Amino acid sequence: MAFRASTKSKKSSVTEEKPASPVDKQSAETPLDQNVSLSGLSIDDLIGGQKEESKEQTVVDVAPKLPQAEEVRPASTQRGEQPVPYRDSPRFVSHDRGMPAGRQGFHRSTQGFGQRGGMPSGRPGYRREWGRPASRPAGPPPENGNASPRWSPGEAGSYTQDIDVPTETVRGILDTMPEGHGFLRPKFTPSEKDVYISQSQIRRFLLRNGDMVQGQARQPKDNERYWGLLKVENVNDKAAEEMEKRPNFEDLTPIYPNKQIKLESGHPPAGGALSTRMIDLVAPIGFGQRGLIVSPPKAGKTTILKEMAAGISANYPEVHLMAALIGERPEEVTDLSRSIKGEVLASNFDQSPAEQTRIAEVALDRAKRLVEMGRDVVVLLDSITRLARAYNLVVNPSGRTLSGGFDPAALYPAKRFLGAARCVEGGGSLTVIGTALVETGSRMDDLIYEEFKGTGNMELHLSRILQERRIFPAIDLVKSGTRHDELLLGEEAMKRVVTLRHMLSLLGDEERTLMMIERLTKSKSNDEFLDGLGKG
Repeated sequence: MAFRASTKSKKSSVTEEKPASPVDKQSAETPLDQNVSLSGLSIDDLIGGQKEESKEQTVVDVAPKLPQAEEVRPASTQRGEQPVPYRDSPRFVSHDRGMPAGRQGFHRSTQGFGQRGGMPSGRPGYRREWGRPASRPAGPPPENGNASPRWSPGEAGSYTQDIDVPTETVRGILDTMPEGHGFLRPKFTPSEKDVYISQSQIRRFLLRNGDMVQGQARQPKDNERYWGLLKVENVNDKAAEEMEKRPNFEDLTPIYPNKQIKLESGHPPAGGALSTRMIDLVAPIGFGQRGLIVSPPKAGKTTILKEMAAGISANYPEVHLMAALIGERPEEVTDLSRSIKGEVLASNFDQSPAEQTRIAEVALDRAKRLVEMGRDVVVLLDSITRLARAYNLVVNPSGRTLSGGFDPAALYPAKRFLGAARCVEGGGSLTVIGTALVETGSRMDDLIYEEFKGTGNMELHLSRILQERRIFPAIDLVKSGTRHDELLLGEEAMKRVVTLRHMLSLLGDEERTLMMIERLTKSKSNDEFLDGLGKG
């Protein structure tokens, strides 16, 4: 409050005395009943009082002086005149196209200064129209425009696009992706030689996983990694247009196998030929069979698979033979690849579980596509135990655990592989012969065998006792057998096989196998062996 009072007092004490104007003086001297006369007064007297002498005052300007603004004139004063841009900077040039002025009346070209017909990278400059895209030109583009595609004059003044791209014939198994496109894999697994196939081509020819596609492909461009398929010529060794009429594998009607696959070949009965002859007698295999070879370690299951493949190739060259090796040793993969006359899809034991399961899925898809075409396919799987183990590490945990730490969700993918085997009514069959490990000391392996034991309709058991005594083939003749084997052998052959089983049941495990090996070695064929049973 004191501050305000002092301020007010200081303000009131300072007064300025202004000189009285002539108007004020005259009004003060004139009585109230008379009018004031303003004649003879100047303008200065009326507005400012007495005229004072002007004093010169010096005004100091402390504000900075701004440069004088330059005159702004347009870059181009006439139509067609182009401004000169700075060096190494993009320039925007308006070309006279004979169109009305406006945003759609000129092109916009971006290119480096001093460069002709392209960008610094050497590619043709990109030209685009303002506003809506222009329609397709009726004639060829200018030479200094985009380099591709090329156009050539056709009939009646029309222009057609030239397809002058070097192509190469490619062939591979189709593997579709979730996005819709796919790849042709020559080696059944992802590699650098894969060929890209578009989604439109897959939909046009109704292609499916596992189809063997052949066509023309071009080399990859600068920003591409894989070859690109331009034309589909053949699918599964048939015209691509015929694929629209093939049925789905799930719609095929399965029946019991009624035709036997004879593994006995015309070679002398020595060495490996004995195992296939014994299988034809005690556990015959038919087209569409779902078989299991139950074997302990080192009992010779892989050798039996190789001998079975040799017998099928010799007797049925029209059958499509495949071998799916899951988690095998590298040296065995090489041995089987050289001995089996068919497709071999293999994964070593040091590969990831995802790669092992992928091999099995590709083999199954490939076999299904061939069965849809009416073909007979035989798949040799080694082994179903390692496949189930791989799925146990790949599938999402279900929250439940069986004996040995096995997830029950891992059983269904492996069962789907073995369950695909069937004899199709009307033609075609898929035969799957898989191996299962037992007596390994692992509860998980025993669980896997118990789960798959009821799914097969043929079992071939190998004996550890015979293997320890070095008796090969170590086939347990009593435990091995086939369901509905009368459909495969016929009535007459079935009677003689029943007689053989009665004779073998009277002997011990080692004696019956040794007797079979001895009698088969002395005979040239199984028919001769069965004929000699009644003669003693």
